[in-house]
Amino acid sequence: MTNTKIFSMPFASVYPLYVQKAEKKGRTKAEVDTIIFWLTGYNEQSFGHQLDNNCDFETFF
Repeated sequence: MTNTKIFSMPFASVYPLYVQKAEKKGRTKAEVDTIIFWLTGYNEQSFGHQLDNNCDFETFF
């Protein structure tokens, strides 16, 4: 089973949707960022760099 479609999507295009969903559930952007940092090992600077480079999911994770 291949999931090539999701892995080729730019993470920067999906990230705002993660934040939006979290905010609908009473959470904050900072909490979303904290979880992403914990899962990936990125910090604020490296995370911003990944978003600016418009990397795909495969590269991001």
